[in-house]
Amino acid sequence: MVDVPAVVGAGERRWRAAVRERLPVWVQTRCGLEPRSLAALAVVLGVAACAAGGFFWAGRPEPVRAPELVRVAPVAASPASAAAGAGPEGGAPTKVVVDVGGKVRRPGVLTLPAGSRVADALRAAGGVREGADLTGLNRARVLFDGEQVLVGVPGAPPGGPGPGPGPGGGAGGDGVPLSLNTATVEQFDGLPGVGPVLARRIVDHRTEHGGFRAVEELREVDGIGERRFADLQPLVRP
Repeated sequence: MVDVPAVVGAGERRWRAAVRERLPVWVQTRCGLEPRSLAALAVVLGVAACAAGGFFWAGRPEPVRAPELVRVAPVAASPASAAAGAGPEGGAPTKVVVDVGGKVRRPGVLTLPAGSRVADALRAAGGVREGADLTGLNRARVLFDGEQVLVGVPGAPPGGPGPGPGPGGGAGGDGVPLSLNTATVEQFDGLPGVGPVLARRIVDHRTEHGGFRAVEELREVDGIGERRFADLQPLVRP
């Protein structure tokens, strides 16, 4: 009969010898190939392998979803700014609306880019009719929103239809306020408390800043204080 325990013991010895040949020397020295030592070593190696796998798994690249773009709703322009051609942000007007009349081929209300000049308005109106008198009309002048340009009309002041000085302390006839955007130096000189020097300053300020959009801007002219502005306010208009 075959001795089973002897056969099992021989197989175990061969298994241990094979494992010993494949293990490093320091493992053989520390553990001595005892079953418990081998089991502990296997557990440690298994935990280390799991920890390393978890570390690499956590650090793997993952797809990232791009954030959604948030669009800001445009600010609606007020009716006043829309009429003046102002942009949605309330900045400087981008258009001017002028009334061109008199001896032009296509008179009427025109919408032009801001910064346009009288010559541009005349071209947009089809040009000047033959024989029209352009004396006193400054075709290089910058247009102001809401003004009227009259060509060859008798009695029209140079540069626009600003009312002439009358007995009302410098205001136009029948008490019509004087236009800050079309009046001449001579017309400003007729206002109470305004002499030739101050009248020239008003015209220069108007040219430099592209016109008056409100009567209150008259305070920005050098030489016009609160008291003088209070006297001029009811006599003028933009």
